[in-house]
Amino acid sequence: MAGRSDFHRRTAPEPSHSRHITPATPSINSSLPIPPPSLIHRRSANPFPVAGPMSSMQFSSVLPLEGKACVCPVRSANNGCERLKVGDSSSLRHEMALRRKCNGARGGAANGAQCVLTSDASPDTLVVRSSFRRNYADPNEVAAVILGGGTGTQLFPLTSTRATPAVPIGGCYRLIDIPMSNCFNSGINKIFVMTQFNSASLNRHIHRTYLGGGINFTDGSVEVLAATQMPGEAAGWFRGTADAVRKFIWVLEDYYKHKSIEHILILSGDQLYRMDYMELVQKHVDDNADITLSCAPVGESRASEYGLVKFDSSGRVIQFSEKPKGADLEAMKVDTSFLNFAIDDPAKNPYIASMGVYVFKREVLLNLLKSRYTELHDFGSEILPRALHDHNVQAYVFTDYWEDIGTIRSFFDANMALCEQPPKFEFYDPKTPFFTSPRYLPPTKSDKCRIKEAIISHGCFLRECTIEHSIIGVRSRLNSGSVLKNAMMMGADLYETEDEISGLLSEGKVPIGVGENSKLSNCIIDMNARIGRDVVIANSEGVQEADRPEEGYYIRSGIVVILKNATVKDGTVV
Repeated sequence: MAGRSDFHRRTAPEPSHSRHITPATPSINSSLPIPPPSLIHRRSANPFPVAGPMSSMQFSSVLPLEGKACVCPVRSANNGCERLKVGDSSSLRHEMALRRKCNGARGGAANGAQCVLTSDASPDTLVVRSSFRRNYADPNEVAAVILGGGTGTQLFPLTSTRATPAVPIGGCYRLIDIPMSNCFNSGINKIFVMTQFNSASLNRHIHRTYLGGGINFTDGSVEVLAATQMPGEAAGWFRGTADAVRKFIWVLEDYYKHKSIEHILILSGDQLYRMDYMELVQKHVDDNADITLSCAPVGESRASEYGLVKFDSSGRVIQFSEKPKGADLEAMKVDTSFLNFAIDDPAKNPYIASMGVYVFKREVLLNLLKSRYTELHDFGSEILPRALHDHNVQAYVFTDYWEDIGTIRSFFDANMALCEQPPKFEFYDPKTPFFTSPRYLPPTKSDKCRIKEAIISHGCFLRECTIEHSIIGVRSRLNSGSVLKNAMMMGADLYETEDEISGLLSEGKVPIGVGENSKLSNCIIDMNARIGRDVVIANSEGVQEADRPEEGYYIRSGIVVILKNATVKDGTVV
């Protein structure tokens, strides 16, 4: 038993919800220190009863390989222990309180233990392991900066009138809701959102959702920093991710000084994933890193779209290449077999990509932007490759679902994947919900409809229609005989009354929604679109790219995109 305990303390990764894997050497010829399967298990064959003085017991580690695990601090005591209840709605604050009790004064050594509760554990069968952490990361010392993105050319025409983070996703959400909700669910409530292009819709959504009094920030806040020009600065917009942060460094520096911020979390507003950011920050603290990059395994087909990394056996990043091609791409291949226990067939994902999610020590970030690299404008392509040489840059490998919404194709595929059964990702999770604007709409009303593998948002009117493998956004209206298959309908900003609809039809105009007997497939229908009667949208000729704004649509990567507020006349065939 002692041998097993020693082995686990040396090699077992930290248990976590998001299945973060402590990286081993990702090189083609590396020898990876992976524990044998017999020593990595979900629950001990001889579990320890929770009884008697805990300080007299020796504990072994456990890595949960399936299901969800809850990491709960346990306070040592002469007559037993104190632990969190699984699923406790106040678990975040309770956990922080128990950690302080367990660890004593901040910065002191941890004297308690930590237990891992798997989904099949009971109070009488717990597996625990000793904990020797010196510092627990405190979310009160973390501030997040969410980058609002550039011109959004790759998501055009969805970004023709809105910023990328304001693009609707999943029926009733916006892309900005992903990092915002992940922050709140991680206990991080000091958030800056940097906006630039077409930001009116994004600013409106942030105000309605996060600044309207629905969320209690306690000592936190959400602040929108719109692109601006200061006296003495050269004219122009943000020239990159780092330049965006640099232009507001005076705001951030003053805020950090008064709020005792130690770590800066840089996030992107165009990705779909669920992450506990405090697990990332905790690894950053454990490694005493200057910078920590969140990374994900990716396959050959999309590797060249990302910044790729290599790291050594300690997790330190030793090479960073931004969107490599050809021989440079081949040189960034790594042996991902250390992910055997986290993903299926890791050989299909021979690259490790930066997610564009970074944690910086406060002083390191300020020094890089204000002093060391004042002429460099982008984190991924310029600053990070140089920072590797004189800073401790660590990797955090994230193996749960992650999708970068960088193109119309990836956006469409990510939405369609939400309709699958079971889905790879879903917004519903009672412990980590995703927030969005409260619209106070009535339930959807359907009459004699056939619906299969679909997501139907609230406030819709569906009448004798067929919906298959599609997403229907808020306030959508589908009329008799209409068919949607493999389609994303974003919905509408307003309702038209029955009288208004009758008046439009009598004038030969088209109401908002999908008209009678229209057949739509493989398409995205933007907000407030008006689709007439007997319309066919199928792209049966397989056109990959086309611009038809005068007819109300574009085609990108073979997907027909109906423009926001566009009107498609009766009988149109695309």
